[in-house]
Amino acid sequence: MCRTHVVPAIKAKTTGVRSRFYDTEFCSTRVTDVRVWEADDHNAYQLLIDALRETPFWDRYFEIVDILVGAENGCARTYGFDPVATIST
Repeated sequence: MCRTHVVPAIKAKTTGVRSRFYDTEFCSTRVTDVRVWEADDHNAYQLLIDALRETPFWDRYFEIVDILVGAENGCARTYGFDPVATIST
């Protein structure tokens, strides 16, 4: 599905987006898989979602439970705080 529908749609209609996949079914019953998308800007994200909605990936083989949009360290940038993060050594 991803190789035949999702990846071609994303490549054809977007630039500046990346994704990571997390399998959560060993810890969760409500949400079993999570895909995290990173986009260079809001327009790239909007084009990504529009492209995904046009594929069988979107809400046909599974349920889209939530779309959570956020900005990394957004609160820290807004209020001038140092971001709280961990770095593996």
